[in-house]
Amino acid sequence: MGARYKGAAEHNARRPRRRLSFFHAGPAPKGAGPRSGALRDGLTLAPGMKVGLFGGSFNPAHDGHAHVAETAMRRLDLDRVVWLVSPQNPLKDARHSAPLEDRMASARQHARGPSMIVSDFESRAGVAWTVDTLRLLVARHPGVHFVWLMGSDNLASFHRWRGWTDIMRLMPVAVIARPGSLLDSRTAPAAARFAGFRIPAQQAGLLPTLQAPAWTYLTAPLNPLSSTAIRTGKGVRATS
Repeated sequence: MGARYKGAAEHNARRPRRRLSFFHAGPAPKGAGPRSGALRDGLTLAPGMKVGLFGGSFNPAHDGHAHVAETAMRRLDLDRVVWLVSPQNPLKDARHSAPLEDRMASARQHARGPSMIVSDFESRAGVAWTVDTLRLLVARHPGVHFVWLMGSDNLASFHRWRGWTDIMRLMPVAVIARPGSLLDSRTAPAAARFAGFRIPAQQAGLLPTLQAPAWTYLTAPLNPLSSTAIRTGKGVRATS
């Protein structure tokens, strides 16, 4: 893949800057905006910071999630990683979801260190879709270099997300390898669609300041834990 990408400088130089527009594979209209009081997001972020956004239901959080966040922090040279705990994943059955406050507490137990922030911003803003969450955060924090973080298990199904191409064009994306999804993620429709914008893992430290679309795939010693395995007591083989 590296041969298709000749360096971060060329990545930005060969494409003229233009006003951001939201292209998508399916309808992803902009939401109605945050509800009253939602702009008090509780995040202290300054222009120039490099910030990873790590979303999920964290039902419950576990060391596999910590592995993704810590790998991204180290490899992307991030100043912060914000764990965005969703009020309810629209793609998952609410009957199997613990209360938000329990999942927030679980995330705090695994978000180790002062650079890891656990946030209920999606609940405050009254949004259900990741694309709307990211649009709001970008508007709220101009000058911050955001990166969307996700495990490779999510990349395999990323093309089914509402407005997934909007997300790819809104901010850089870092995919961190997870057990059981390596082959599916590398051949995923999203990976194929944006293959020309993938940067080598060796240049991952440059990703936060690149113009989107830009993404990378990071490997590290794999942690096999999953929320599904913990909930069902089936060990470590589940991948959600």
